[in-house]
Amino acid sequence: MPPPKPSNHSVADTPLRFGVMVLAAGASARWARRSNCSGSWSTSGCAHCGGGARSEGWPVVVVLGAHAEKIRPALARVPVLFAENPAWAEGLASSIRAGMGTMQQFSRRLDAVLVALGDQPAFSADVIARLVAGQRSGGRSIVAARYRGRQGAPALFLREHFPALAALIGEEGARSLLNDDPSRITAVDLPALGVDLDTPEEHTALWSKNSR
Repeated sequence: MPPPKPSNHSVADTPLRFGVMVLAAGASARWARRSNCSGSWSTSGCAHCGGGARSEGWPVVVVLGAHAEKIRPALARVPVLFAENPAWAEGLASSIRAGMGTMQQFSRRLDAVLVALGDQPAFSADVIARLVAGQRSGGRSIVAARYRGRQGAPALFLREHFPALAALIGEEGARSLLNDDPSRITAVDLPALGVDLDTPEEHTALWSKNSR
């Protein structure tokens, strides 16, 4: 494996100043179902994000789109910012662009941004901590969760990748950045993030477990 490329943030630099972006703009049937489950996915998932924000990561930006009218009220008491993505139908890249716009307006002093998918039930403050630890130990500019045989979200991107994130196009989001040049990526094995849940009962059970 080639040696890691130098990043803008060394292992010795602490704390890492990062924001958390949660992509929740999709129009899938699964999103609609979760939005109607007494807000269970949204309140639990973003509460985990808030836990990371209280320790090191801020702001927490939730990108809304197709189901904004259902998700926003469910997060009324959660300390997050909202980014509206009117172009949500274009795919994940448009949501990342919208999130980056809000992220950089709020704080231009961020060292990194962590991009997460709002429909991953296993996403938690512990996942955030493991990705941050991966950056500190490996010193690479991208740290991504690995599951189902490839890198994916959630992923931590150092500031040098902000222009690329803000210019993404297409339905696949940041997948090309996460699976392109292995010399700049640290992968953290997190198989639980690849778990698919299909019923409200399964969602509720996992959120309850993660909240303990």
